[in-house]
Amino acid sequence: MLTLEAEGVALDRRWRAVRDHTERLAASLSDEDQCVQSMPDASPAKWHRAHTTWFFEQFLLQPHLPGYAVFDRQFSFLFNSYYEQVGPRHARPQRGLLTRPPTGAVAAYRAHVDAAMERLLAREPSPELLEMVELGLQHEQQHQELLVTDMLHAFSFNPLRPALAPDWREPAPLSREAAAMRPLEAGIIRIGALNTGFAFDNERPCHDVLLNGSRIASHLVSNAEWCAFMAEGGYRKPLLWMSEGWAAAQQQGWEAPLYWERHDGHWLQFTPAGLRPLDPLAPVRHVSWYEADAFARWAGKRLPTEQEWEGAARRGLLEDAGRFVWEWTGSAYRPYPGFRPPEGAVGEYNGKFMINTMVLRGGSQATPPGHARPTYRNFFHPDRRWQFTGLRLAEEG
Repeated sequence: MLTLEAEGVALDRRWRAVRDHTERLAASLSDEDQCVQSMPDASPAKWHRAHTTWFFEQFLLQPHLPGYAVFDRQFSFLFNSYYEQVGPRHARPQRGLLTRPPTGAVAAYRAHVDAAMERLLAREPSPELLEMVELGLQHEQQHQELLVTDMLHAFSFNPLRPALAPDWREPAPLSREAAAMRPLEAGIIRIGALNTGFAFDNERPCHDVLLNGSRIASHLVSNAEWCAFMAEGGYRKPLLWMSEGWAAAQQQGWEAPLYWERHDGHWLQFTPAGLRPLDPLAPVRHVSWYEADAFARWAGKRLPTEQEWEGAARRGLLEDAGRFVWEWTGSAYRPYPGFRPPEGAVGEYNGKFMINTMVLRGGSQATPPGHARPTYRNFFHPDRRWQFTGLRLAEEG
């Protein structure tokens, strides 16, 4: 159970820190920027700010704070994402059409809910309610990462190549001198989250798995290695690809990772700081599972399973995990043995998406600090590229 001193930080202070971070991410965006939706998978920044606020209003304030006055009854329809039990909602691909309410109204909405949440937290809430508060904060941190990646995608279509975060600094690549395929011994290991501390429902229950013995790369695949894959015709050899992946690559014209641009014979990469020279030592990012799988096959290796990844992470075998990119695994996103979603609408949070998606592990430089952990199970469809997604390799032992 959580207490007010969650992970050593008072929950009311953590509340303020998380909510303020969302506003800092949006601070450089104009009202026009915040309305843009560049594809159905992305959402406008204004919508992210409002949706995360609606979550607290819907699941905490309305049922638990006596006398709470709903800010605007229409907002539940506008800013519900996928909670069928809550009611109807505005179509996801059309969120970019919500020029109203204006961004000023969204800011007022956030302030209204923040003030009410501070009153709720002052009432010495129960452990069960505190767990819901923490879920809401973790949910907002997920949307903070999405706000960055969604706006990066939108700005990539702007010929001015605006910078989402002009002071963005890439983490320094780790030395690759010690890069190696490290042995992961066979045996039974325990994976998944324990029943103490926060974890999403899809990280539980903790259970035993059998590892058959393999080897896993200590370092992520780099841009230089990806350039070698491209130079040897990796995007032109259908035998390297899954059939659906090859079709996606042909249909969408993939010739390099997303956001790579060639200028005067040199590769540049569009980043939150704008267009920058490609760093050959940095881990490759913005590649789909299909591309990652094709690269692994080209390299004579494979993607690690999520069980191998977690086992290797727990044993300290992964030098750069969680610093740069979410890492594609070879595992389909399915429930752990004994998985049970929570009752009520929050039970729709993860379980109903356990189909047609692949698991990613680790965390990226766009992930808010302290949000990811070794048991975290991210997931996307195998053709998605707009997230900070990369890979490391594995092979049989």
